[in-house]
Amino acid sequence: MPSLLKDRIQTDLNAARKGRDKARTLVLSTLLSEVKNKEINARIEVDDEAVLQVVTKAIKQRRDASEQMRAADRHELADLEDAQAAVLRDYLPEGMSEDEVRAIVRQLIDSGVDQMGALMGQVMPRIRGRFDGKEANRVVREELGA
Repeated sequence: MPSLLKDRIQTDLNAARKGRDKARTLVLSTLLSEVKNKEINARIEVDDEAVLQVVTKAIKQRRDASEQMRAADRHELADLEDAQAAVLRDYLPEGMSEDEVRAIVRQLIDSGVDQMGALMGQVMPRIRGRFDGKEANRVVREELGA
């Protein structure tokens, strides 16, 4: 099934090019090239879930780069990374609150899942793209009492 999210990104890229928005054009063209690389490696046309994974990874990379730039006292470059991450966040589904994630974790624990790895393996597919993985790991540890 073709990706509606990929089509939306392509449409937004075309609009950014027509509007001569260099920053947005750069971010979206980079994102589409990463999606294309994923398609080439998988030898299939990606679906929305795969595109969402690429978007999430790109946001994480920019957040990490921003932290490194700030640590090196390069605030102007960190702000640029933050701006790129903000453009990418437009393509994520509506986020989840920590309480919603905590409720999912509790439900899984109540159903008998009590190991960290197994719990994370079931939580992540449900929250991917809508809640940060590091924060989810923290919530799982707290709920397990670890």
